[in-house]
Amino acid sequence: MKFSLLLSCLFISFCAFAQDSSNYYRTEIIYGRKDGMALSMIEMSPKEHAKGKAVLSLVSGNWISGFSHEAGYERQAVTMVNAGYTVFLVMHGSQPRYAIPDEISDIKRAVRFIRYNAKQYNVDADHIGITGSSSGGHLSLMAALSDDKINTTASDPVDRVSSRVQAAAVFFPPTDFLNWGQQNSGQDIEKLRRFGVAGAFDFKTLTASTGMYEHITDTAMIRKIAMEISPVNSVSPDDPPVFIAHGDADQLVPLQQSESIIQKLKEAGVPNQLLIHPGGGHGWKNNDVEEREFAKWFDKYL
Repeated sequence: MKFSLLLSCLFISFCAFAQDSSNYYRTEIIYGRKDGMALSMIEMSPKEHAKGKAVLSLVSGNWISGFSHEAGYERQAVTMVNAGYTVFLVMHGSQPRYAIPDEISDIKRAVRFIRYNAKQYNVDADHIGITGSSSGGHLSLMAALSDDKINTTASDPVDRVSSRVQAAAVFFPPTDFLNWGQQNSGQDIEKLRRFGVAGAFDFKTLTASTGMYEHITDTAMIRKIAMEISPVNSVSPDDPPVFIAHGDADQLVPLQQSESIIQKLKEAGVPNQLLIHPGGGHGWKNNDVEEREFAKWFDKYL
């Protein structure tokens, strides 16, 4: 299986831009800044029957994000908007410039920003869900399952609130980079770095002596980071409910990736559901059926 194909077929302070759509208001938001650049997202708020609850939908494919892919995600998010949810289409830093740990930080920042500004967006700070596909599914699960480390002394008040979400619903997510396709597969993380997702696994560290980010080359450290960014290793009994939809003919992200984390969630007593789409590959037509099931999941747990 060529990991280089992973997600290649798939794929926000207020700005003064907003527009009406047929059944929702659309507003661009800057949710953070780094390296002199803005982190942005699109708010889609229902014009009628709003539930006052938020769902982050990650604009992410191949751990790459941006406005060039936003339109398709916006069309897909209409199902959730029609169900009454205020949807935030979140864009994050992309590989190869930013690796997966940086992207996880971006997503957690987005959750904190929405929670801190919840009243402004007419949503409940304690009712936030998250969704995404493939790399977006992976990042969603990392936000949902990994430890919520709050910096209580941060200068930015946004960073002093929780990044926890209350429910997750995702499509075909990578969950275990060290056991790919089967348990104890001995997957060499170095192999993953040589393909089209190399930048996502190009881990760096800031070296005090040089003041520069330098590539991590130590194999043991690389495997340690790969384990830390694998959602399967972050499951605990206090995690939010997780719904996963995955095709049984997916040649890019094996069904095993979803099955293994569902098993972990069951063992931890976390509410979960795995919907297997017969004959489904890495994405399939008419996935609005699953999107409606996701909306029901959020109805139940948000």
